[in-house]
Amino acid sequence: MAGRPLTIAVVDDEEDVRHALHRLLRSAGFEVLVYATGSEFLRHARESAPHCVVLDLHMAGLSGFDVQNQLQEWALPLPVVVLTGNDTAEGRRRALDSGAKAFLSKPVDDEALIGAILDAVGPRGAGA
Repeated sequence: MAGRPLTIAVVDDEEDVRHALHRLLRSAGFEVLVYATGSEFLRHARESAPHCVVLDLHMAGLSGFDVQNQLQEWALPLPVVVLTGNDTAEGRRRALDSGAKAFLSKPVDDEALIGAILDAVGPRGAGA
């Protein structure tokens, strides 16, 4: 499987954000799957088997917290990088306590996001 790019799922209810992240991550060499809602992502999470998910916290319907809880219930070892426009101490603590590998605020620095994804994926990302 050498040379297979990492697959990153982007879950954000803002179309502009999804589009920008898709472009950025594709240009960095990742395969990118985009989802407008948490429930849409969860319907596909097991089959699509992304290496990491970039997850917004505050969305209509299921929140990012709800998505994190469901991934934990399923015992799906999927690294989560939270990317939020609403950075609060409580949200940060809750996301990290729920297993997020990183917590970043919008607008995010491109290199910081890519670095957080690679750190979250760990050794699997070394060959990307």
